[in-house]
Amino acid sequence: MACPAPVTALHTAADSIATPSLSSAAARVDVDHLRLTDLWHRYAGAADGAWTLRGIDLRLAPGELVGLLGPSGCGKTTLLRLIAGFEQPARGEVAIDGRLVAGSGRWLEPERRGVGMVFQDYALFPHLDAWSNACFGLRRGQDPARAAWLMDLLGLGGLERRYPHELSGGQRQRLALARALAPGPALVLLDEPFSNLDVEVRLRLRSELPEVLARCGAGGLLVTHDPEEALAICDRVGVLREGVLHQCASPRDLVDRPATAFVGRFLLQGNLLPAQHDGEIVTTPLGRLACTGPAGDPPPAAVAGDPTEVMVGDQALQFEADPDGPAVVCGREFLGRDWRYRIRCDHLPLQLRLPLGRDLASGQRGHLRLMPGEPARLFPCGRPLVAL
Repeated sequence: MACPAPVTALHTAADSIATPSLSSAAARVDVDHLRLTDLWHRYAGAADGAWTLRGIDLRLAPGELVGLLGPSGCGKTTLLRLIAGFEQPARGEVAIDGRLVAGSGRWLEPERRGVGMVFQDYALFPHLDAWSNACFGLRRGQDPARAAWLMDLLGLGGLERRYPHELSGGQRQRLALARALAPGPALVLLDEPFSNLDVEVRLRLRSELPEVLARCGAGGLLVTHDPEEALAICDRVGVLREGVLHQCASPRDLVDRPATAFVGRFLLQGNLLPAQHDGEIVTTPLGRLACTGPAGDPPPAAVAGDPTEVMVGDQALQFEADPDGPAVVCGREFLGRDWRYRIRCDHLPLQLRLPLGRDLASGQRGHLRLMPGEPARLFPCGRPLVAL
């Protein structure tokens, strides 16, 4: 496919292609780009009960960017593969742009789902130049003006004749995104797209992603291992653990009201303390707390019999030096304006953040206590607490 003459001349035509008409946008205003209903998956040969994903319910609204977070092996990439059509669910349904593509006896091939995919390793064709890579997914007869517009939008104008090995890592990532968006998909799946980039390029590209998707009228599902990345750019973030979706909410809600102790620990690196709950008073090894809010129902991911735990932040603890104390400093990290200390206290691994002026030596012993008035949260019920 020939590369067009100057891409700037295509802006007007491409803008009309990239933006849905008012009538089509109005018709789709109430249709989710993605709907997952009670989705279960298990790989062939896995033991009974060894589910990769369990009962996933998730919706993605038009134009929304949703992040998926979780430790390695929790099912993030498997979920993308189910949506794209590379795997079939054991039960449950997948609907894209209001159309059922998997489940209830229906199965639609990946190439017919209208989904764009951006892989961690870019998956560009090394024998094709940048322009041919960008146009690779276009359907027969589809106008290449949209690809030209995307190349220009993503800062690739003038690089059409270069091959992937002649592009920088950031340029290859932009090209992979252009190729995924060129056919005009309603949904784009991104599997850790920035993990192979240096810090400066990663920060720049991730800040541009929401605007690019919005300009293209596409929703996005972003898999990442970096909580900071997901919270910074996503409209909502889902947190997975062992195939279970613990919570999917806005970044503010996740930080202020984590549904489970795991969500709080994974996102905020909070400290978890074993606790005994007696009426409105909660007792931990580091001090007592009082309930300050009504009891709520345990979240769906909570399991009957889960131990009672209190989550407190790394700034909610105070350290008092004492050579006979049970707490010992194991190490520290420099955070710019603060130190984050790793402390072990009676076999509990804890983190403590202190200003640079408080210089604790590795191996120093002392006592750890809750700082009065600091907020905390009780799990599994999620009640807010305050340290006494």
